Amino acid sequence: MTMKRKSKAKHSSKPRSRRHAQVDDPPALDFDILIAGGGMVGASLAAALAPLALKIAVVEAVRFGSCGQPSYDDRITAVSWGSRRIFEGIGLWPQIAPQATAIHCIHISDRGHMGMTRLHAAELGVEALGYVVPNRVIGSALSEFLAGQKHIALLAPAKIEAVQMQSHGICSTLECETKKIITSRLLVAADGANSKIREQLDIDTRVWDYGQSAVICNVSVERPQEHTAFERFTSDGPLALLPMGEDRYALVWTVDSARLGGILAMGDMEFLQAAANGFNGRLGRFTKAGKRQAYPLSLVRARSQMKDRVVVVGNAAHSLHPIAGQGFNLSLRDIAALADTLAEITAAGGELGDAHRLGAYIQMRRRDQTGTTLFTDMLTRVFTNPLALVGCARNLGLLGLELFPPARHRLARLNMGINGRQPRLARGLGINDGTGRTAWEAHAPSAISDTGHRLA
Repeated sequence: MTMKRKSKAKHSSKPRSRRHAQVDDPPALDFDILIAGGGMVGASLAAALAPLALKIAVVEAVRFGSCGQPSYDDRITAVSWGSRRIFEGIGLWPQIAPQATAIHCIHISDRGHMGMTRLHAAELGVEALGYVVPNRVIGSALSEFLAGQKHIALLAPAKIEAVQMQSHGICSTLECETKKIITSRLLVAADGANSKIREQLDIDTRVWDYGQSAVICNVSVERPQEHTAFERFTSDGPLALLPMGEDRYALVWTVDSARLGGILAMGDMEFLQAAANGFNGRLGRFTKAGKRQAYPLSLVRARSQMKDRVVVVGNAAHSLHPIAGQGFNLSLRDIAALADTLAEITAAGGELGDAHRLGAYIQMRRRDQTGTTLFTDMLTRVFTNPLALVGCARNLGLLGLELFPPARHRLARLNMGINGRQPRLARGLGINDGTGRTAWEAHAPSAISDTGHRLA
């Protein structure tokens, strides 16, 4: 694993005087909050804020609802129990639930060793440890919800080309069908691990390259185990199987990047046999494979998640290894807490860019972010280390978890995202809009219009 520090942008983030604006600049569109990035994190934040009397714009590079939009691809997301409660607080879970496959048990094992442990929802007194949900289902629920909110503008396809700090807000230049100028009191950067907003603001970023890639595809197996997810550590890399109903699973295979070409070049039968061998026949033969995709793995952490009136969230703030499926769930907990903070500011008639309150949000989230990042990084290091001594230690660790329920339950709660202080959304309550009503009572979506380029 190598670490590098991303170089800062070559330009300055200092505000330019409006006296230098071109005479043909269009009149500015004014919003309270501008969210850069309409993927699952950015769209979830907009939906969480829907009960508030705020004008919100969401900018996304790809038209909402199109097959090229990240929230609409064929991948799946492991939604933790805590994330389900956040979606309940927003009012979206009824739209997601019909196509969500519950995980009742997680089976963790190390190939070639006796060590294994199992996490059970029943031991924690919950319906499920988490759910497997296709990205397109979450994306569809979010875009339909947002399209019904008159005070939320969906601007797509569009990109933020420039950001200028001003005394009482932010001026952003949009490139879309025509050039647009947007002013806002707060800018939220949810534009991914390669965030252009973060770069423009010269926010320093640390990147740890794991030298690994994730190969993902859907597979069918001969002997499925209902509602059971598997995390299997092998000498060829960790394999995860997430149940999708009937005999279908989502397979995530982490491999050294040097081996990626050979695995992608395999025929379907050879690939299925190699994946099945990793589970020693536990699920029988792997009988069918979908389209394989691959992406490099790294740990990305922004050194700061706030600058002036800008807050950085999602993969722009922290992009994690997928070994424990925590990336999106951590980001969703962040936006739940941010929504709480912005609701408190709004209720008090305060300034959305209040550095003190936003700083308190950053501080409140630090423990969860640091703990989750260290947890996933530790798993990556320990379970991909070929040393025999390390193998013995992790084998004993898995046996200890299986034999000592309190430790196993603590791991399960961490995996479920229900440790520590929980914001209102994470308790399924909806944010405080000042009326005491829940999010879906206060702002039940009206007739749903087509998604796409729309201005409120």
